[in-house]
Amino acid sequence: MSNVEKRAAQVAEKLIARREKIAVSESSSGGLVSAALLAVPGASAYYLGGAVVYTARARAALVGIEKADVEGMRSASPPYAQLLARRTRDLLRADWAIAETGAAGPTGNPYGDAAGHTVVAISGPKEAVRVIETGSSDRRANMDAFAIAALELLLEAL
Repeated sequence: MSNVEKRAAQVAEKLIARREKIAVSESSSGGLVSAALLAVPGASAYYLGGAVVYTARARAALVGIEKADVEGMRSASPPYAQLLARRTRDLLRADWAIAETGAAGPTGNPYGDAAGHTVVAISGPKEAVRVIETGSSDRRANMDAFAIAALELLLEAL
């Protein structure tokens, strides 16, 4: 079992015990958060849905965030990640939402963030946001690190 799957199992256990539901929007982690949560038996008890929100077009179509909603925000920033988490929670009527947005690598993003930069956010009874800098250009390792960071942020809140 990978570290991502271990964290997802811990999240699942807590959500099931609390009878709470989660929704996910992720970008640079490419669906790993959702895949790990869905790999836990009994996922239908806590998982409502998720999306890989990788482009502005996907953002508008999947979570209804238009260009005007993000005026003055960079996509891999704390305000944007928090907006994404809140909108995901609201759209799916979840108790909690996780959002992740960053640059997995091997290069950075057009906004000046280096590879290994991401921002994770949660929205629910508690809200939190965290910037992650791995210092690595290893795309796959960064994707795993981003997914783990998102799940750990939620675990802290639960």
